[in-house]
Amino acid sequence: MKSNRRAIQITIFLAVLLLGGYAIGNALFASSDGLPRKGDKPPSFALLGIDGKTHRLSDYKGKALVVNFWGTFCPGCVTETPDLQKQYEQQGDKPFEIIGINLGEDKLTVNNFIKQYGVSYTIVQDENRKVERQYGLKSYPTTFFIKPNGTIMDIFVGPMTEKDIDERVTKLLQS
Repeated sequence: MKSNRRAIQITIFLAVLLLGGYAIGNALFASSDGLPRKGDKPPSFALLGIDGKTHRLSDYKGKALVVNFWGTFCPGCVTETPDLQKQYEQQGDKPFEIIGINLGEDKLTVNNFIKQYGVSYTIVQDENRKVERQYGLKSYPTTFFIKPNGTIMDIFVGPMTEKDIDERVTKLLQS
C-alpha cells in the first residue's frame, strides 16, 4: 500500500514537472500575442482605396510588396513619403507594389496629402484602425516588407531614409 502511494506521488510529480516545463518553454520561445513577425504571413485585409476600389492583401500575391502604415499627423511618415514615391517610380517595370495604409484620417485630408506629395502608389484607409491592431502597431510609421511568396521579410518601425528603403526593396526583389 505504501509503495503504491509512493508510485502515485512520483507519477504526479513527474506530470507536474513535464507540464511546468512545457508551459515555461512555451512562454519563453513561442509568440502567443498573434502579432506578425519576420517569416510569418501577414494578416489579410480588405480596405477601401482612395481610388474607390477595395484592395485586398491577396491581390498582390506573387509581387514584392511594401505595406506602409502612415498618417499626415506623423512627421516621420511625411518625411519618408517622397522616398517611397521615388522607389515606386524606380521599380515601375518590376513585380513590385507599395500600399500606404492611412490610419483613420478623413478622405479630404488624405487626398490633399496625396496631391501635395504626388503619391501615385496605392493608398487605402483603415477607418476603424482594425488592420492597425491586427498588425500590432506601436508607433508610426511602421513598414512591412513582404516577399512574393507572401511572407514578411522585414518590419521597419520608424521613419526610413532613402537608403533604408532602397536596401530593403533591393533585397525584397531578389527573394
